[in-house]
Amino acid sequence: MTDNLEPILNNDKNLVSHSPFLRLKSWQWWLLVAINIFFLIAGQAAAVLLGRFYYDQGGNSKWMATLVQTAGFPILFIPLFLLHPSQDASTSSTSPSIKTLALLYFVLGVLVAGDNMLYSVGLLYLSASTYSLICATQLAFNAVFSYFFNSQKFTALILNSVVILSLSAALIAVNDGSEGPSGVSTGKFLLGFLCTLGASALYSLLLSLMQLSFQKVLKKETFYVVLEMQIYTSIVASCVSAVGLFASGEWKSLHHEMEGFNNGRVSYVLTLVWTAVTWQVCAVGVVGLIFVVSSLFSNVISTLSLAVTPLAALVVFHDKMNGVKVIAMLLALCGFASYIYQNYIDDKKARRSHTDVQESHDYSSC
Repeated sequence: MTDNLEPILNNDKNLVSHSPFLRLKSWQWWLLVAINIFFLIAGQAAAVLLGRFYYDQGGNSKWMATLVQTAGFPILFIPLFLLHPSQDASTSSTSPSIKTLALLYFVLGVLVAGDNMLYSVGLLYLSASTYSLICATQLAFNAVFSYFFNSQKFTALILNSVVILSLSAALIAVNDGSEGPSGVSTGKFLLGFLCTLGASALYSLLLSLMQLSFQKVLKKETFYVVLEMQIYTSIVASCVSAVGLFASGEWKSLHHEMEGFNNGRVSYVLTLVWTAVTWQVCAVGVVGLIFVVSSLFSNVISTLSLAVTPLAALVVFHDKMNGVKVIAMLLALCGFASYIYQNYIDDKKARRSHTDVQESHDYSSC
């Protein structure tokens, strides 16, 4: 979303001039990245499992499943109030108008709502493990969108990462031997597959558009602004989902759904609440990694999480784990390692350039 450490997105000159992360020590930057990775992986894995649990225990409202993916946004006001917008973090002396910001957040919010709806339909008709590994195709989509929208260039290591992770997902999609949830017909299974694939493509587009928005419209490099975007787009998405819930008439069946929930009414409420919370934890990690690194890196980590989630599904839902899934997850780990190593190389190169420019500046001052 912002100018960052990755020279794949920026040339060294712009990177040295604009990136606030070069002021951090290497271990501090990697710690910041690690925290966001944890938020993304833990939040996404828990959210997917809770979503599948909601359907398994008697939940059937697709709009409710869509709403809870963004309805937890009030939680983000806590860190927002603890932070203060930095006076010197902006890369531009002018800020976008209220009208421009409103339009930006509205468009992104509507896209988020549509994306969440596709994910909800996909999870309804697929097992947690199959759903997660099909979602991993988002990395290939992101590579295309990053190329067109974010001037993303690819090194050999990044191409290797994209190919391996895409192969991992394709292997599962083509050879997954597990069946869908009980009672799901072949037609509905196919619908779930297509919706999940479409959601992955739309999600990747959203990541690139968010990154482009921070670079071209917001032009600020503070986590405060990142949280603002997450909150305002979530408000719009939640409103759209609420309208869909009432317009579709699904709200009329919510009381009956709660009464018929297998684990009871309290479990029903807690499932929805914790689903909302975990999606927000995931969202902070996603947006944080776009902010600190890039949309492609954020998607790589998200893909890693989607490859790891089947392990949790194996334990919680006893999803079938065959040799193909094991190979796919190993491939995903290799792809992840390839990208992390490329980012390590980029980090060293950026810091070396920063040091050279600083020394040159000090010399000229003398």
